[in-house]
Amino acid sequence: MLPPELPPLPALTRAEGQVVDSYLEVLDLLGRINPARGDNTYRGLRAAQALVDKAAALRDALTLMHERGENELHGRTLTAALRVLDGERRSSLVALPPAGPSSR
Repeated sequence: MLPPELPPLPALTRAEGQVVDSYLEVLDLLGRINPARGDNTYRGLRAAQALVDKAAALRDALTLMHERGENELHGRTLTAALRVLDGERRSSLVALPPAGPSSR
């Protein structure tokens, strides 16, 4: 049995696509750095080191959009793209885990 087919990715400019990709890469790294979810310092350290480059890529993508006159972020379209690309799960790794009985 095949997995369900994902909805199509909405049409994005190349710069918008770079913003979405870079944003998700930053989220992935922040999730690995999150001390509430981490299991060792080395993994967090490596992610923090990589975060510098990924944040710069995000900055560059946003700069490119701005220089091209793309001054608006189309929230609905970008949200749809983030959902197709598993952004909800990836962003949840940045948040604190739900409180359990042992955390009170």
